[in-house]
Amino acid sequence: MAQTIRISLDVMGGDAGAEVVVPGAALALERHPGITFHLYGDEAIVAPLLEAHPALKQASTLHHCDVSVAMDAKPSQALRQGRWRSSMWRAIEAVKSGEADVAVSAGNTGALMAMSKFCLRTMANIERPAIAAIWPTARGESIVLDVGATIGADAQQLIDFALLGGAMARVLFGIERPTVGLLNIGVEEVKGLEEVRTAGKLLREADLHSLSYYGFVEGDDLGKGTVDVVVTEGFAGNIALKTAEGTAKQIGGYLRSAMNRTWRARLGYLLAKDAFDRLRQKMDPRNVNGGVFLGLNGIVIKSHGGTDAEGFAAAVELAHDMARNDLMPKISQDLLHYHRGRFAARDGSEGDQ
Repeated sequence: MAQTIRISLDVMGGDAGAEVVVPGAALALERHPGITFHLYGDEAIVAPLLEAHPALKQASTLHHCDVSVAMDAKPSQALRQGRWRSSMWRAIEAVKSGEADVAVSAGNTGALMAMSKFCLRTMANIERPAIAAIWPTARGESIVLDVGATIGADAQQLIDFALLGGAMARVLFGIERPTVGLLNIGVEEVKGLEEVRTAGKLLREADLHSLSYYGFVEGDDLGKGTVDVVVTEGFAGNIALKTAEGTAKQIGGYLRSAMNRTWRARLGYLLAKDAFDRLRQKMDPRNVNGGVFLGLNGIVIKSHGGTDAEGFAAAVELAHDMARNDLMPKISQDLLHYHRGRFAARDGSEGDQ
């Protein structure tokens, strides 16, 4: 019998709110019939939309919430006004209480992270959570983290991100020992910030059964897919993510303009339509929609606020995969193994003195 995955949704989150979330959840349910949903939102808005999706209505429990977090709300403001009552908070709280295996929201990123940290708390020995994104590459897909949860990171936090990203790669890609690289301004060991160099040294020396440390990688390695997991701090990661998204839109615009310029170009497009369709599919950001909050005592997925139903369905499917493949137990196991080795090495060195 297929495993049932329980997903809580902040139905009011995102630019379009329930008008995107409800049909997106319905699409995900078609592809994964084993999902059950807890829907948190304004009943007067959500209930009529559910009537158009009877299968989703049957697989869902609707919880009325009379508060939604604005997309431009400051995290502190959202915590003060939206705690306990908002659709975002209650979707996260469902994970904490065990009613749901994972929460998904397209709402305000800062508010979602603040509420997730406040409600779920960080895991033992994790100081900062990270947002992990799926990155299309020439080889397929990689994971990049952190892409904006926190600005700056010390060596230990970068190592934590490596362990978190490695566990996610094992779940998502089915790789026993994913390769992990630290994003740097060069591959030489003497280059880069001191914290990055220190993290690289410690990763090389650590006994990590769950991942294989590759070394430093540069910006162009993200698109090449040189490693399965790229680790960086949130400032650089967010700039890289937004640059990649903007470049993809720019190239798409160039292609559309070029294909419509002359009748010969339009004819060429028709003759090569299959190739262009494959390119469009590869570049479609909806296919990799969903950032995973890692390092918390529960799984939270952040969907892009401006996505459509297809994109939101991708975020729900990502949530399904993370829960079905036991992301949390794998992270806990990897962290336990690493810190046991770390403390044993420290105690041994102290005993030699």
